[in-house]
Amino acid sequence: MLYGDTFRLWAISDAHVGTDIQHGRKSLSEAILHSENGGDDVGQSFDWDICVNLGDFTGSQFPPDDEEGKLVVEQYSVSSKHPREHFYDVIGNHDATRHGDNPVQWWFRKWLDPTGENTKFSGVDNLKRPFKVEGTWEHYSFDVGNITFLMLADRNDLPKPIGRGEGKRGGYPAGAISEETFSWWKKKIKENKNRIVITCAHHMIKETTVATGLNEGCDGGYHGRFEDGAPQGASFIYFVGNMPDSGRIESFLDLNQPAMDLWLGAHTHTHPDDVVNGRSHIESRFGVNFANISALTKYHGNTCMPMSRLFTFRKGSNVVEVKCYLHTSDHASQGWYAPAKRCLKMRYPFYF
Repeated sequence: MLYGDTFRLWAISDAHVGTDIQHGRKSLSEAILHSENGGDDVGQSFDWDICVNLGDFTGSQFPPDDEEGKLVVEQYSVSSKHPREHFYDVIGNHDATRHGDNPVQWWFRKWLDPTGENTKFSGVDNLKRPFKVEGTWEHYSFDVGNITFLMLADRNDLPKPIGRGEGKRGGYPAGAISEETFSWWKKKIKENKNRIVITCAHHMIKETTVATGLNEGCDGGYHGRFEDGAPQGASFIYFVGNMPDSGRIESFLDLNQPAMDLWLGAHTHTHPDDVVNGRSHIESRFGVNFANISALTKYHGNTCMPMSRLFTFRKGSNVVEVKCYLHTSDHASQGWYAPAKRCLKMRYPFYF
């Protein structure tokens, strides 16, 4: 499977398993089975080497619990071709757990567990990873040939307006990363300037893809509006540390462009043809390609269309093919959606 002429990266996000299961739909396991066996409505099967899952595993509006954690692990286990270690996860805003007697972000660390802290519960054994993870649950990296992946956790566990808030908040939508993660990310980019660099996060950054401008997330009906939770920044990383809308990520990319090659995010559930203020799902800014992966859920929100994306890297080429897979036939025929296909240029050719 690995070390051939191609590397196939499958990107998924926003399964919200607890929401879809209430409607009899297993959003995460259904997508995995589509990739391996094909869909039940003409959708083709397809091969992939590793998968990045960009967060919002839970559908709970309250902090998630062990019952839903077990459900996520159960849905991951349906794969017959890919062990659990082929999935590399980051945390989304819904997955946040507030500070208390348990460790910070205990639910994600227990049940998704990208660094193998809790193999007993998550089933993740980092010794079995095809590509070694280095770092912590909050920010970690791994290399595939000359590609370096930088995985950034959302920090929606922090106090409001950054954090989850009290009651049925589901995690405030505005994205947040910690100062520590921001410093780590900049350092890793500078250390890997001669490699292809892919950043994976739950959120996009400001004014890059569909509905990532100020107020576009809530005004467009993509996110719920909570006035005490920075609704103006609902569709992008709005907080770096405790600084709102500082533009620090964008400024770093602007001053160092092209600093990296590809940013993968999700969070904003969309239809594949959505365009807001001239920005679609895949755009280029600062010399970087940005791609909103969108969502696997069908029922968590009013703008959902279950989809995922496959990125194909070919040895010796700096062009990456991106294809969009529709997991239902609600928008168009299940399977590959031709109008969404793109070819993106990296700074360097890919090699193993």
